[in-house]
Amino acid sequence: QVQLVESGGGLVQAGGSLRLSCAASGSIFSINAMGWYRQAPGKQRELVAQITSGDSTNYADSVKGRFTISRDNAKNTVDLQMNSLKPEDTAVYYCNVDAYYYLGRREFWGQGTQVTVSS
Repeated sequence: QVQLVESGGGLVQAGGSLRLSCAASGSIFSINAMGWYRQAPGKQRELVAQITSGDSTNYADSVKGRFTISRDNAKNTVDLQMNSLKPEDTAVYYCNVDAYYYLGRREFWGQGTQVTVSS
């Protein structure tokens, strides 16, 4: 199987920064896209940022210019640098990985990490 371990969430004041990290491990053959999603209370899970194996990136309009996604293919990690945080960024953030493993290809999810931005 494939395991995703997230770290870096927490409580920060508006205007502050946080960096989320996600490490994938297990029976991984290769990783395609890696990304971060978030889910606020009472809302649907939404894509925050995604990065392909070729390092192409895609961001939600609400975070463009403030968040930066990056990956380290040698370590199977994906990071999300979040700057100029706003209270509306408060949510549980989930790491998502599209990977080939010994049973084929599927998406894997992390357990989620809470990000709370106070006003």
